This record gives sequence, C-alpha cells and structure tokens, in this order.
Amino acid sequence: MKNKIIIFITYILFFFNSNLLSDENNNFLKVGLLAPLSGEYKSLGFSLLHSLQLALNEIDDKNVHIIPRDSGTNNREKLSSAIKELKSQNVKIVIGPIDNEDFEEVKKFSNMIFISPSNINPEFQNNIISIGISFESQMEALIDFLKKQKKNKTIILLPKNKYTAFIENKLDKFDLKNFKIFKYNSDPKVLTGEIEILTNYSQRKRNLELRKKMFEDKDDEGSKRQLELLDQKYTLGDVNFDSVIIIDFGSSLKSVLTSLVFTDVNQEKVLFTTVNQWFDESIFYENTVKSLYYPSINYKEFKRYKENYFKTYKDFPSEITILTYDALGLIYYIWKKNGKINSVNDFSFKGKIKGKIGTFSFNNKKINQNLNIYRAENNKFTKF
Repeated sequence: MKNKIIIFITYILFFFNSNLLSDENNNFLKVGLLAPLSGEYKSLGFSLLHSLQLALNEIDDKNVHIIPRDSGTNNREKLSSAIKELKSQNVKIVIGPIDNEDFEEVKKFSNMIFISPSNINPEFQNNIISIGISFESQMEALIDFLKKQKKNKTIILLPKNKYTAFIENKLDKFDLKNFKIFKYNSDPKVLTGEIEILTNYSQRKRNLELRKKMFEDKDDEGSKRQLELLDQKYTLGDVNFDSVIIIDFGSSLKSVLTSLVFTDVNQEKVLFTTVNQWFDESIFYENTVKSLYYPSINYKEFKRYKENYFKTYKDFPSEITILTYDALGLIYYIWKKNGKINSVNDFSFKGKIKGKIGTFSFNNKKINQNLNIYRAENNKFTKF
C-alpha cells in the first residue's frame, strides 16, 4: 500500500510539472503548493491539490503551472526542504503553508511570497498573506448586522481556553462600547451554571413562582386565565441583553445554545449569533434553537464549488480548499495585471476581487472580506 501511495504522489508531481523544463522565460507563472501529501493529513493535502486543478481548469492558461511539494505535518525539516526544492525551480510564489505555526520557518525565505489559507491574521506578515476567513472580517460583519437590527446590549460569549487571550486582544481593537464579554467554562457541567448566572435564571424563576401565588387562591375568571398563562412559562422577566455573539463552534457551540435555551432566553427578543461556521448542517439538529445568525462566505458559490468538486473527484472537499481555489485566481489576476509578481506589495491594490468565497479587497496591507449574514432556520441556510 505504501508503494502505491509513493507511485501516486510521483504521478501527481509529474502531472503538475509537465512542460516545466522550458519555462525559464517570463511568459510562465509557476505557483508552488505546500501541502501534507503524506502522513495524518494527506487527505487534506490531496484535497488542496485537486482544488487547484479545478482552478487551473477554469483559468485555462497553459502558461500557468502548479508545482506541489509534500510539506508533511509538524515537520519543520520537511517543510524547509520542500521550500528549498520550490526555490530551486525558480518558484517565486507559493500557496501554503496551511498552519500558521509554520510561519516562522517560511519567513526565512524572504525572497518568496506565501499565500496561506490561515485565518489568524489578516495583515501582511513580512512575505506572508493569510487569506482565511479572519475573525476581524467576521466581527465587522456581525457588528454591522447587530447595529442594523438596532441591538445595543450585546454579550460576547467567549470560552476559557488557550485562545482566550488571543481573542481578547483582537476584540480590544474594536469599538465595543455597548458590548460586554462573558467568559465561560467549556465543560458542559460547569457551563450551565455559568449561563444561569448570566441570565439571572434563579431570580426570574422566583419571579414566576411569586407571581403565580398572587392568583392561586382567587376564583374569578381573570385570575384563572392569568394562572393558565403563567403555567405555560418557565421564568418571568427579561434578561439584560438583546443579543449574543458566541465565539465558539462544534459541540461546544451547541452546548452554549442549549444552555441559553434551557435558561429560557426569549429568542423573539434576543438574537443568537456566532462565528466560524461553514454551513454545518448538524446545527439543524439543535431544534431548540429557532434561528442562529452568522457571517460567512457566499453560500451559493460554496455549494456550486462542492458540487463541481464531487462531480470531478467523486468526493467532497475539505472546506478550506475553496480558499486555495481563490488564491490561485488572485495570483493569476495580479500576474496578468502587472506582468509579474515581485513581492507582497503587488497585492496592495485598490478595488475589489470577486472569488468563490465572495468579495474581498486589500487595504493598507490587510485583507478585508465582505461577508454575508446567513440564518440557520427550519433546516435551511438563508442569506439574511
């Protein structure tokens, strides 16, 4: 099996490198790819490779060549060796690496440009441009959305983990006068109690019991109707916020949503929003949540991309591969526009670019993504 994998990788490299022997003139664009083509994440690596082949097919320019190299996983030596191989073939611009922890290594190759799908920092870092869906772009979209919905008492729910300080540092850069940060424990057993405190659940529960006692000993029809209405409630009184932004995802996000619903937060009055969503349909199974809003890439283009990928490769792509798809389109645009690419400064231009993920632009050496707001409701995603 191992020999078959080696043969397959060799074939892939040969396929992408065909006609490279005579491309020394400036009419050719050579783009390197750093991807884990072996090891634990090799399926992601080949998904990235397949994505670039789709982009290459759409560009349909025989002067553009992709040169993939196996960067391994958490292997600085292999990564460095892969970059040196690309450099030896006069590759100036590279898509990758995937992990921002590899940035210190690629910064050593200052005469090369790296376009990474990482979302850690939207600002240019020396010779690196991160094109991932940044936290900054998502927050800007949410803040604008909440403002349009006339929400002015927002709670930012932030899990306590190794990224807490990092996120807090990013939040400090925003004007959050009407926002409050509430940090919670990701352990579901602890989380519920913390959300009860946030929502003043115990007091609202007592408010209901006291109100019910006012009508329990009365026999008039009005009191009976009031008691019937109160029996349908779990608490009495509103929470002191009108919207939440949950900085979480996966099962932890679902735990927070469940706790908010359990503590009887009125979803007609409080907007539930979140970040870091890729149209995860498992959220539909959280049937206690009526609506969940979040910023994201263009859903129609994302669906079309996945369908095209599946039609071609009989498999579904990893989500971040759409970023590398757009990365090649962006590189090609700059190359055709300028006739060459010398440094990251070539990517600082006025105007907007439309890609599969949506519209994005560059300003002051920073990438800005114009994200849409989507609503997960009634088992479907709807652009809001």
